[in-house]
Amino acid sequence: MQSAYGPLLDRLGLTYPQYLVLSSLGDQDDQTVGQLGTVLHLDSNTLTPLLKRIEAAGLVSRHRDPADERQVRVALTESGRNVIAQAADIPDQFAQSTGLSGAEIAQLRAALTTLRNHLRPRPERRNP
Repeated sequence: MQSAYGPLLDRLGLTYPQYLVLSSLGDQDDQTVGQLGTVLHLDSNTLTPLLKRIEAAGLVSRHRDPADERQVRVALTESGRNVIAQAADIPDQFAQSTGLSGAEIAQLRAALTTLRNHLRPRPERRNP
């Protein structure tokens, strides 16, 4: 996915993981790091350095949640919102580059989601 999206994201100076973070924030701004990790299926060890890089680029801001100081919230900056607006055509460009129909893309997405869900570690059950 990263190599397929790379040429589309180069014009914005973004990597694929950075694009995913910004897209998630574009869908729902001001999320906690934990919420972003859940949505993107990334642990905080992976997500935190990524957030630091896009914060240094001026695309997001990180701040402590006033209601719970243990939580760090991430929000788009004005520059981040501008990048999201510039990236609005990327999903359509990517879809066209696959050569798949809309229905085929939907089937593939559903199959990959099912595969991901089956591969997730499951909590061990304890016998009483």
